[in-house]
Amino acid sequence: MKWQVMREIAILVADGIAIGLPAALAGARLVGKLLYGLSGTDPLSLAAAAGVMIAAGLLAGYLPARRAARIDPLVALRYE
Repeated sequence: MKWQVMREIAILVADGIAIGLPAALAGARLVGKLLYGLSGTDPLSLAAAAGVMIAAGLLAGYLPARRAARIDPLVALRYE
C-alpha cells in the first residue's frame, strides 16, 4: 500500500517538473538579468532545482504514506 501512494506522489512530482521546467525556460529571459553570474538556462542550476523538488516531494509523501501503511484497512473502514 505504501508503494501505491509513493507511485502516485512520484507521478505528481514528475508532472510538476514536466510543467515547471518549460515554464522556467520560458521565463528565463525575464529573470536572466536578475541572476548574477548565471544565465537563465543554466543546466546545472535547473537540474539542482529539479533534484531538490524531487527529493522534497518524495520525502513529504513518504512520511504520510508510511504512517497510512501501518493502519489496518478494516479499522479505517469501520471508523468511517
